[in-house]
Amino acid sequence: METRGIEDMFDFRRFPKDAAVLLLLLIYFPVGICLMFIRIFIGVHVFLVSCALPESFIRRFVVRVMCSVLGMHVRQRNLRSRDKNTKLYICNHVTEFDHNIINLLTPCNTPQLEGSTGFMCWARGFMEIHLASGQGAIGESLRRYCSTAGTPPLLLFPEEDTTNGRVGLLKFSSWPFSLTDSVQPVALRVTRPLIASSTLESSWLMELLWTFFVPCTVYHVSWLPPVSRQDGESAQEFANKVQELLAGELGVVSTKITKADKAEHIKRKRHTVQQTSTSVRPGSIGLSFMVQSLGTDDHRIAKMAQQVKDVLPHVPLNVITKDLAKTNCVDTTITNLLENKEETPTEATGASVFGPSKISSYSPGSATTIKPAAKCFGKSPADRHLSLQERKEALYNFARRRYIEKHGLNQEDSH
Repeated sequence: METRGIEDMFDFRRFPKDAAVLLLLLIYFPVGICLMFIRIFIGVHVFLVSCALPESFIRRFVVRVMCSVLGMHVRQRNLRSRDKNTKLYICNHVTEFDHNIINLLTPCNTPQLEGSTGFMCWARGFMEIHLASGQGAIGESLRRYCSTAGTPPLLLFPEEDTTNGRVGLLKFSSWPFSLTDSVQPVALRVTRPLIASSTLESSWLMELLWTFFVPCTVYHVSWLPPVSRQDGESAQEFANKVQELLAGELGVVSTKITKADKAEHIKRKRHTVQQTSTSVRPGSIGLSFMVQSLGTDDHRIAKMAQQVKDVLPHVPLNVITKDLAKTNCVDTTITNLLENKEETPTEATGASVFGPSKISSYSPGSATTIKPAAKCFGKSPADRHLSLQERKEALYNFARRRYIEKHGLNQEDSH
């Protein structure tokens, strides 16, 4: 399955990379903390008011105004396109509060398909259903709900997980489009200053606190005309058609990346970070900073640079990294540094790494001493070339043994 661009569809970090915006965020931070505590107090009253008032236009208006004080502003377009007879709204998924935002504009119910049940499910504004009955029974229950007269419309998110909403849509699941023959697409776009609207593996409670922290979060809701299924059109074809319509409205691409692909990507990302953190020695401060701040490819280069550094500790990291960027191989870089005809400056003194001094093996069980310098100056060019080759071979063999012993490799694996 094509997963190109999956990195761009999700925000892995909360704070911006731009130095100017980061400085502005640092200045705003004390104000944001005070604002967050004030909004927590107001938020409790918003919750109590929403529980006390019956479902009506007045309740939605009052709660919407109070949510604006909390920093959650809602704007909608194409209101005339909204069909009051439609029983199913289909919306893209950006934050944990998308269903609450749509519910401020029109009465609708969103079933809780996974996660907490009971009081927490009700408090967050979800409609509780019996998940233990299986996917087929859930679909049949929601189909009966849609066919029942007088019930509010259902609001479903066929992506089944959130994205940042700026690049593309996850592949729509087909089961929501088997509930009815007509759906109302709803395009949702979220903008927020200073920090990301949502990040991976962040809980809904943490997202709520960040919402209270920032000056405002603006939800842009656009209603598209209802779409009906054509004769002979399968549920997946119907889903793909609606997905293309929403992607066109939002100005993003329609991808085949699924919720499972996102979960696998998060797993790989977490594994890469763990490998990087365990491979960096505590003493390597400069390299540790570089590993934490660079991207995935740079993580790999930095890890290989540390391996070369273990073998050739006197070679500066910038020299090692520059050569690794060309070779992309630890052994080749070690060979290049050993065979380099130009003198490589050391990290501390600026002298040549490969001078006439002796290089002793670091292994406690070995007393081997390699003398890379020739015993005497060759009388002919052929002798001098042979002497150079012998020194290169001696240095290379020494470096290879040190690398193998350092990383616990077998001699057979190194060939």
